[in-house]
Amino acid sequence: AADVSHQVNVDLGERSYPIYIGEDLMTRGDLLRKHIPGKQVLIVTNETIAPLYLDKLTAVLRESDPALQVESVVLPDGEEYKTVDVLAKVWDRAMELRFNRKATFVALGGGVIGDMTGFAAASFQRGVHFIQVPTTVMAMVDSSVGGKTGVNHPLGKNMIGAFHQPECVLIDTCALKTLPRRETASGVSEVIKYGLIWDADLFEWLEEKVELLCDGDAATLAVAMERSCLIKAAVVAEDEREGGIRAFLNLGHTFGHAVETFAGYGTYLHGEAIGVGLAMAADLSCRQGWITEDIRDRTIALVKRCDLPTDPPETMTPDDFLSLMAVDKKNVDGSLRLVLLKGPLGTCLVTSDFDNNLLMDTLNQYCTALG
Repeated sequence: AADVSHQVNVDLGERSYPIYIGEDLMTRGDLLRKHIPGKQVLIVTNETIAPLYLDKLTAVLRESDPALQVESVVLPDGEEYKTVDVLAKVWDRAMELRFNRKATFVALGGGVIGDMTGFAAASFQRGVHFIQVPTTVMAMVDSSVGGKTGVNHPLGKNMIGAFHQPECVLIDTCALKTLPRRETASGVSEVIKYGLIWDADLFEWLEEKVELLCDGDAATLAVAMERSCLIKAAVVAEDEREGGIRAFLNLGHTFGHAVETFAGYGTYLHGEAIGVGLAMAADLSCRQGWITEDIRDRTIALVKRCDLPTDPPETMTPDDFLSLMAVDKKNVDGSLRLVLLKGPLGTCLVTSDFDNNLLMDTLNQYCTALG
């Protein structure tokens, strides 16, 4: 049988759960069955993933326990479908099937499917169980872990949602064999983020290995997954609802979410927009005198080596940034809060205590359109 090569536990008291990492784990119905409390299972996936893995996962679950009722719903693929309207299809399916509170929703897909399935589970009958089976690098290293779920609003990313932790996360690294390079590179942006905020050794390892990662090298990706999940698990265990250090995980995201919303959801992959955000956050941190030019330059170089963008859309102005950043979830009492780098590699802070003129300098530097 396929073995779990790494297991990372997310320690949240009685809501703790394991992250299983290994090859061919989608064949391990026994592993999933342990985390399904009732008899009703709804697999939520998208039109891209369904032909690849839906029949396989359905069969594996049915074999693990013939008494399980395993059903599915297939959503359209893409960030532009991460809406309440599309989410309602999950509730509709669960209602048609007369699913009860012991039901388990299984997210089979990338970050969009994981976020939507988790929110559907958090809100259906006020909360049913769910399991994450991520199929992209982005979902494996970041979004499937930690219980942030939700959908986008036309005025802002992930503005409608809930904290709802999964029963387990099952990372089958073989799923990455079908992942396009663009999606792989997008996910690597979040690994760069972990290095910048938490783990200088990881950042330096990335400087050696980033091409291998973006090329989809299985062994290198497995190391990146485990290190990322360990950091994410540690941060979430300490600050589940983002009252403090969990906000560090948002490095680059205030700029990045603004880019995604401005360009129209789905134009940029999330990780591509985060590439832009990491570059801009490093630039502002350096202008503040909080990091060296060397750290700034190495950050931007690493993002570029992934073939990720470091510039916002050509038509985006500093004012566009400011108005979109004003709706960020980290803001308090009308003041903009940013995650910025400060000190040696691997350290950061969340602050509204930056110089606004320097923020304008960064925006003017990065925006080709000045409005």
